[in-house]
Amino acid sequence: MGFADLLEEVGGFGRYQWLHVTLISLPGLLMASQNLLNNFVSGIPAHHCSLPANHSHYNLSQYQVEEKEFIKAFIPMDSSGTRLDRCKRYVEPQWQLLVPNNTANLSQLQTEECLDGWTFDRSEFLATTVSEWQLVCSLRPLKQMIQTIYMGGVLTGAIIFGGLSDRFGRRSILIWSYLQLGILGCSSALSPSYTAYCIFRFLSGMAVSGIILNGVSLKVEWIPTKERTLVGTLSSFFFTFGQMVLAGLAYWLRDWRKLQLVACAPMFLFFSYSWWYVESARWLVLNRRSDEALKSLHRVARINGKPEVVDKLTLEVLHSHMSKEIESSRSTFTAYDLLRTRGMRRISICLVAVWFSTSFAYYGLAMDLQKFGVSIYQIQIIFGAVDFPAKLVALGMLTYLGRRVSQATCLFLSALIIFANIFVPTEMQTIRTTLACLGKGFTSASFTTVYLYTGELYPTIIRQTGMGFVSTMARLGSMAAPAVLMLDEVFPALPSMVYGGSAVLAGCFACFLPETLNMPLPDTIEDVEERWSGTSPTLQIAEGVSLKEGMDFGGGGVALTEDCPLKELKEAEGTGLNAL
Repeated sequence: MGFADLLEEVGGFGRYQWLHVTLISLPGLLMASQNLLNNFVSGIPAHHCSLPANHSHYNLSQYQVEEKEFIKAFIPMDSSGTRLDRCKRYVEPQWQLLVPNNTANLSQLQTEECLDGWTFDRSEFLATTVSEWQLVCSLRPLKQMIQTIYMGGVLTGAIIFGGLSDRFGRRSILIWSYLQLGILGCSSALSPSYTAYCIFRFLSGMAVSGIILNGVSLKVEWIPTKERTLVGTLSSFFFTFGQMVLAGLAYWLRDWRKLQLVACAPMFLFFSYSWWYVESARWLVLNRRSDEALKSLHRVARINGKPEVVDKLTLEVLHSHMSKEIESSRSTFTAYDLLRTRGMRRISICLVAVWFSTSFAYYGLAMDLQKFGVSIYQIQIIFGAVDFPAKLVALGMLTYLGRRVSQATCLFLSALIIFANIFVPTEMQTIRTTLACLGKGFTSASFTTVYLYTGELYPTIIRQTGMGFVSTMARLGSMAAPAVLMLDEVFPALPSMVYGGSAVLAGCFACFLPETLNMPLPDTIEDVEERWSGTSPTLQIAEGVSLKEGMDFGGGGVALTEDCPLKELKEAEGTGLNAL
């Protein structure tokens, strides 16, 4: 008897659950936009140094060349020789370079920094934060810093809103998060400076975390156990489809302020209907608000077409079904319990590596779309579309190969593909793009796997704490990913080497995780230790029970005399209880 039985009595996965899951999942269409917005809002247009202020007195027709060629007298070519240098210009105009078959020694020509700013190409982006605040050349790291600051907000939000939701409820914090993202997200579109924009993005990241964490909790806590895996996977496709929606919006608007506004304004709509949500009845009971929990269950029963349940479901019935949860809520567990025992320590350390590296590699690939030489709008659609087959493949692997093999395989294959792309020449863009899509697909499959795997590894009494702990590690990975992209200034292949190496290391850690396929969920830390660490919990047997003389505990060297009271016995580590 438990809350799952109550859900079945009020209609199982009925009309209310369908509406509930759909309405909470809809904002997922824009959560992808928030996480990947920097690709377009801070896109880097083609640019070069602005020409000297007095260049206008030069007569273009005098040299009988087109303007594109005329610029070469002022701006040198970059090291590849295929495009104009982005950060240098000649100290003096080099007219001899306009003469066909000139023999000028380019290495001896004096250059200088862009003293008059930059000229940006507006064919791909009309306006971005990069072009508006000139975040190029020596200021280029500030472009990646925007994403790092945003992810810092997501991390902070996970810590703050996670604790607040346990205190004030999932529904109230979720409603507040919608409002916060709507107001601050729209405010960021009006930012007068780079600093103001970073502050608004940090606070928006906090709200995004509140929406994701509380949305998932509120959704899952109203879904019967047998439907959770399927519903959770299907609802994740809202996030996947949202990546494609982002590409369409960015292509249509092409202005960072308009895109920022359109991506955040719908939050007011979600805020307006979120008052319809029903607070988690389980949370209400565990927080001594059983009357409200009963009203919530009655409302769900009516929506599901079960009005007869309203009269049968009383406070006494509610408490009898949730007696185990109420009893377990009297014990307090902290993050320390995730590392206190051998089995929990093994699981937590391995999951930290898997979560960090999966997020690290995922955002490393997804946040640098311009390097592939394909239209950024096209590559965003392709990257979004590849998640559909990736998640379906992940479900198949999870069903037939198990969790551990699926997790390690996804990480190793993503690393292999990331490494392979290092050796593909930059001019072979089709192959590079194909490999990048495959790599992103496998990291997405790794995300799908680890969400399910983590929930099955941690025991019920500390599952939320464990999920929050490893989710924090994922946020750290997503914060580090944009910063690593700056290493391409040192060596172009260095970021890919770091991303791939991290995935290999995490794949090795995944091999040490226990398999959970077709196994019941553990309820207590003792269950975890007994099942996966090779030890048994302290023996707890009712007072007055005795064993006959000569019985032993599977080679543990313990013998009991007749009528020895077992209440005084504590089992030694390594002793088996199968004989009982």
